[in-house]
Amino acid sequence: MNEFLEQLFSAINVTTPVGKLTYLVVVILAALIAQHFAVKFSSNALRVAEVPQASIFINILRGFIWSLALLLVLHPVFGIEPTAFVTALGVTSFAVSLGMQDTISNMFGGLTLMVAHIIMPGDFIAVGGFSGTVSDITWRNTIVKARNGNVEYIPNSVLSTTSFTKLTDKSAAAVTMHVAVDKSADYDKVAEEICAIVVKVLGDLLVPGSEPKVRFGDVDALAVDASVIAFVWPDANAIDAIDLMSRGLAGKPWQVRISSPEQGVAASTEVAIPQS
Repeated sequence: MNEFLEQLFSAINVTTPVGKLTYLVVVILAALIAQHFAVKFSSNALRVAEVPQASIFINILRGFIWSLALLLVLHPVFGIEPTAFVTALGVTSFAVSLGMQDTISNMFGGLTLMVAHIIMPGDFIAVGGFSGTVSDITWRNTIVKARNGNVEYIPNSVLSTTSFTKLTDKSAAAVTMHVAVDKSADYDKVAEEICAIVVKVLGDLLVPGSEPKVRFGDVDALAVDASVIAFVWPDANAIDAIDLMSRGLAGKPWQVRISSPEQGVAASTEVAIPQS
């Protein structure tokens, strides 16, 4: 492949405008092909090495490939000696670095977080009062998306120097509501039905692997108090979770019904006010 490229480049007459343009196009195409295979190979290598994948690695690799492509076209196309360009770049790098301190700090911060397996895309973290799932790590920021759709862009340098909490599947908030269940109901069947309804209405608000719980408590003349407990993600809105549970459980036949004194028929279904 290298010999083919050398023969191809040497066959192009770069002394003419058409030759310069042809050389430039060939280098660009070669860089695109190299980028495609390099990205594919690096993705597989990162997967085998169990290093989390994020756009920061791919962007650095792409930057390296296009830097080489730029050096290849400097002299043939633009008449600039690569050594002179590198020297000039070295002279100006100090001034440039002063203006890019934050970017450089964030880039190395992101690499540190990823290579050290501190965080990776898919992790659930809480930092500075904000919690959510890490969706990507870029040159500058770690992108964290909350369950309500809000997106936080946290500088990598902040995460690499600030303490944060990495939440696991066991990190959950217990949401509790109360339901008045008829004393004559089959408690086991009622508990099973309640759990199925809660799982359905809460969906991905529930922490994976957690099961809703039903605990029967105080008994009065008409009903037994059933505490319905669900374990949701820490960033889930408890009020919204209780609202969904209340709507899903409303109107079930095993709930206590209050008879109207005037009509002598079942007039309404009573569900105790949820307690958060």
